[in-house]
Amino acid sequence: MDTSTMLGELYQARFDGLKDMAQQHGLSKAGPVEALRARLIQHLIFPDWDFSAAGLRSIANSDLGEILGVFGIKKSGSIKARRQRLFLHLNHDPKSLAVEKLDDMTRDELHAMCKDLELPLSGNKQTLLARVAGVLASQENAWGKVKKSLRRPRGPVRLPSAAPAAPRPAPATVESTVATFVDDHEEGWSFEDETELREALTTIGHDASQSTVDAVVEQQLRQEEASTSTVPPMIQHTGTTETHSLETETALMELRERAAEVQAFARDFLMVSSTTNQADMEAFIHSLRGQGFSTDIPAVHQAVATMIMELDYRVQHESTAATAMPQSWTEREALRRFEEVRSTLRDRLENILALHPTDVVKARMAFEQEGRDLDLDLRVPSVSGRLHALFDLHIEIAESQALHDPVVQRRQRMMRILHRGAVHMAAAERMTIERLERNISSFEELVQTILESGEDGFDEAQQALVIRFLETKGYEVNTSTLRPRILACAGILGAELGYLSPSEIPRIAPGVLVTETEVDAIVTELKSLAASFKPVPDAVQEEEEAVAESVSDASDNIARVRGKIDRVDELLNRLNG
Repeated sequence: MDTSTMLGELYQARFDGLKDMAQQHGLSKAGPVEALRARLIQHLIFPDWDFSAAGLRSIANSDLGEILGVFGIKKSGSIKARRQRLFLHLNHDPKSLAVEKLDDMTRDELHAMCKDLELPLSGNKQTLLARVAGVLASQENAWGKVKKSLRRPRGPVRLPSAAPAAPRPAPATVESTVATFVDDHEEGWSFEDETELREALTTIGHDASQSTVDAVVEQQLRQEEASTSTVPPMIQHTGTTETHSLETETALMELRERAAEVQAFARDFLMVSSTTNQADMEAFIHSLRGQGFSTDIPAVHQAVATMIMELDYRVQHESTAATAMPQSWTEREALRRFEEVRSTLRDRLENILALHPTDVVKARMAFEQEGRDLDLDLRVPSVSGRLHALFDLHIEIAESQALHDPVVQRRQRMMRILHRGAVHMAAAERMTIERLERNISSFEELVQTILESGEDGFDEAQQALVIRFLETKGYEVNTSTLRPRILACAGILGAELGYLSPSEIPRIAPGVLVTETEVDAIVTELKSLAASFKPVPDAVQEEEEAVAESVSDASDNIARVRGKIDRVDELLNRLNG
């Protein structure tokens, strides 16, 4: 069968059809439909290719793009990203290998995953998990299923030719393998590197668990380690990392220097969102450009995303450890130290919040530094979790106190008056109100000074003085819309401070009172008007000559009643605004 025809059948076949094809060719039928489809493409279309983790590294970049296209997945990206994508597509299922399920994997499993994905192998479980999660996040929706466009008939498919298999070298001896390992790690090696060495010896046919092989390895490693430990290395190599431009390296260095600031921003982000919300996370990373971070550079963007995912895992671990018993002597002593300085932290936190009243991020960073100055080990999740929980508690308490602050309530009342019907104002008037809102404390000082200098309440002269002074400062408030509002706010302030009575507060507009204190007066007046409508016993007219006079009085009564009705209408209009 032609290759293009076979690929067309593989792209369009359903699960049952793929199972029949696998049975015909003697292949395993296990796994979901897309895993079975990828297995069939691998064995039927690329029978001569080596798609193991080691074989993928030997595939040329030009061939790798065509191979990805045949498998029906995304072809773009760097060569490392391509190899990672193809390995994930051939060996894993995106539903079972999700970011939120990585925490269920052991460290050994994560270590093996990092080895297959060409990631650094050093670090604890948290570090390995963050690296794997970063790859899965960058490769999201790029592997695991064939593109829908390939399910339609297409033209001939060009397949890259398999490179001839290189002759296998003779099995290396233990001594030569260890010597090569030492030459490659002149600056030193870690426990993970030694583990990889022993795995490599097992791969080439030497059982590292045997006492003879282990003795040879230990002898050569320790001799070389002792001989090289006396001479400090002059040049330190950071390992195999991607080469970036000078601009990118500068941005990454600045990011590492400001890592504490990024973590403080990320903690505020994780309080209301999560790393699984990709759109929200992208928006948050983009917002960091306003703080001076070059998140438009892909390398910086990925580094920030990795820091956020690591912090998310740490925060989850902190919340769990905050209520659990200490698991080691070090953790117990760290918690004991935290309890000793808890009262000191509470006292200093008040000063920190006073120094940074509007910037929670800087306050959090300063509080973390205060904890380090008090010899707290913030690397312990239970200590770090308790420290940040104490900070968040004080923030919530401060917000609750602000809601019940009389000054805040007074200013909110003034802002409601200023912004009432602001949608119908001109743009210049709205800008004036916004400027006055930013400088509301200065406005309060101005009104208080004018009221203290006066003796007869808040008369017209003092009102004019407030308006003229604001005009000298550039506020265009002497308009028919803004002037009553400004004077009403000044009256509210005077009533709150005890300089004026509620009845002396200026009105915003004709018939509309500023405060609710005049409602009682209006109700009393309405009751008096209602009482005036009650029938009054008329005097008996004994003389017929008084008829004309009574008619005149009736006319006057009608005019008086009409006047009262007009007053009632006016009062109702005043109540309705």
